[in-house]
Amino acid sequence: MKKALKWLVSIILIIMIAGAAGGWYVYSGMQPVKVSEQPVKFTIEPGTGSNGIAGILEDQGLIKNSFLFLSYLKWKSEGSHFQAGVYELNPGVTYDEIIAKLNSGDVVKAEMIRFTIPEGFTVAQMAEKLAEQGIANKEVFLELAKKATGLDNALLADVPESDQLTFRLEGYLFPETYELKKESTETDIIQRMFEETSKRLDEIPDFREKLTQRGMSLNELMTVASLVEREVVADSERNLVAGVIYNRLAEGMKLEIDATVQYLLGKPKERLMNSDLRSVDSPYNTYLYEGLPPGPIAAPSLNSIQAALEPEASDYLFYVTKKDGSGEHLFAKTYKEHLKNIKKSKATAK
Repeated sequence: MKKALKWLVSIILIIMIAGAAGGWYVYSGMQPVKVSEQPVKFTIEPGTGSNGIAGILEDQGLIKNSFLFLSYLKWKSEGSHFQAGVYELNPGVTYDEIIAKLNSGDVVKAEMIRFTIPEGFTVAQMAEKLAEQGIANKEVFLELAKKATGLDNALLADVPESDQLTFRLEGYLFPETYELKKESTETDIIQRMFEETSKRLDEIPDFREKLTQRGMSLNELMTVASLVEREVVADSERNLVAGVIYNRLAEGMKLEIDATVQYLLGKPKERLMNSDLRSVDSPYNTYLYEGLPPGPIAAPSLNSIQAALEPEASDYLFYVTKKDGSGEHLFAKTYKEHLKNIKKSKATAK
């Protein structure tokens, strides 16, 4: 009996020691790793399960034992809502802190680039601005805008391909403030700007129906809108100027819009001479050719697009800019009245 009792005591002691050792192993293994101020960045790819995530955390030195972490997840009924993304954690955090971060999707914020494209900018001006800011390669941007390659948007079907177009995407890269990931390519930038145009057009109530009612293609509408954008300063005049453009087209008159010549010259001139107006033989030159230019000459604002879509009816065929600094125009129904307005405008020059 004494011998049996000794064996029993020995076995109990062994079990107790083993249990204590096992408990210590589990307790120690579940404790945070050594604290460090140096964050560890790791990526959880979409579709990665709990096993894979636990392995990543162990490989990155953020937990001591992946098996114990998985066991803890099972005990806490966690792990089914972890979100994919790029994370940063400082060694020394607890299991619960890790779980909370993965559940909330508290990922590392990507470095962003931010730029603003003003209303009325041409593709060339956009490329120049983005190049100056170190955001895009000018030549690559211009080539993409010319050929419209690599874009994925249904709106592209409405944008014509023509050798007459200086840039196929002229007028279709919406003027707005953008924020994109720092590593965005020229294609990414153009895609985003083109998508913004598509989105803004879709937000105009009954846009396609109104376009059909006007009997116009999208390209014709955007061309008129770009002319309005470059001609008008005062918002109150946009619809009226759009109406004048349509009136002249209906009468078979040349539009004779200075902005089309400025577009051809590349860099704006403060004052165009008669020699400038007829020096460039191009279908964009509305002093030489009747009808609309082959495509837009700038990026129109939403206000200009809406003005082109719903112009103000009038009998006006002419307008001239006031020289009083207001940027407004004097409108006329006849050429005789127009000549009087020109004299009146000069008389009010500051």
